[in-house]
Amino acid sequence: MSQAHTRQSKKPTLVIVSPALARANNGNWQTAKRYRQLLQAHFQVRLVSEWHGEQSDDLMIALHARRSHASIAAWHGLRGSSGLVVVLTGTDLYRDIQHDTQAQQSLDMAARLVVLQPLGLDALPASVRSKTSVVLQSTTPRRTLPKTSRCVRAVMVGHLRDEKSPRTLFEAAALLSQHPDIGIEHIGAELDPVLATLAHQTAAQYPHYQFTGALSYPKTRHQIQRAHVLVHTSVMEGGAHVLMEAICSGVPVIASRIAGNMGMLGADYAGLFPVGDARALADMLIRFRRDVEFASLLKAQCAARAPLFSAEKESKGLLTILNSLKEIP
Repeated sequence: MSQAHTRQSKKPTLVIVSPALARANNGNWQTAKRYRQLLQAHFQVRLVSEWHGEQSDDLMIALHARRSHASIAAWHGLRGSSGLVVVLTGTDLYRDIQHDTQAQQSLDMAARLVVLQPLGLDALPASVRSKTSVVLQSTTPRRTLPKTSRCVRAVMVGHLRDEKSPRTLFEAAALLSQHPDIGIEHIGAELDPVLATLAHQTAAQYPHYQFTGALSYPKTRHQIQRAHVLVHTSVMEGGAHVLMEAICSGVPVIASRIAGNMGMLGADYAGLFPVGDARALADMLIRFRRDVEFASLLKAQCAARAPLFSAEKESKGLLTILNSLKEIP
């Protein structure tokens, strides 16, 4: 086989930069791991937390404009924008690009930008929207497990940090103290000591609220499957994995009315409550428990969204972007 033929048949090398790798078990890691699985048939893929200028890489996908800025800048210094894709997170879109110079530079340096739900485009400067694509994330569908009729099991999945607004859940748990037929399970790592103390205090005071701490990904998915409804209280999201994981398990969602959630659930979704409004969340959970038609509406609306989160669609979106950037030798 000729050297020219070998060069042509060799897969291009793709490096995925994720500021969080496996031990973090967060959204960035899940995205990076899934991108590797979806793209490894087409590229030689490797995952790193920081890129140090390796010459062998043909393309880069960097997750997080601010936290991956050093890698983005290193690539741009050697290659310019050629082959550089930046995927924007919730803190990028709804906080950092408003005031952080490095995040703003990352937007300009990238050849292509990716947002994870359609409303993300509205948060970007008009000057970069033309190079931005919407690529919805995907997850494996899970069968819907049988549910008890004795109570409603609500689950919230979110590490303890302010962006996830766990205080809204704690307050809702207190408001639901007279509703023992509504149980809340809260899964997440104790990243913030103050919030962790509040979680344990809430669990001690209100037996219907359970704080399990962090669980493995398979156990978390199983707990979502077992729940009647997923609760999501975040104040900012780029496109939360947990929403599609619930939807693709046949579990409806009650979520804060923020752009990241509306982009995934639809602006007309009936299970949205005002950000930080614990009373509205508690009332919606009571309604979900008592009103069969309301619960059925949420299930139907979520079921209609499920096909959007297929691996085939996500893979096609990523490949379209990367193939447009590939340099043919």
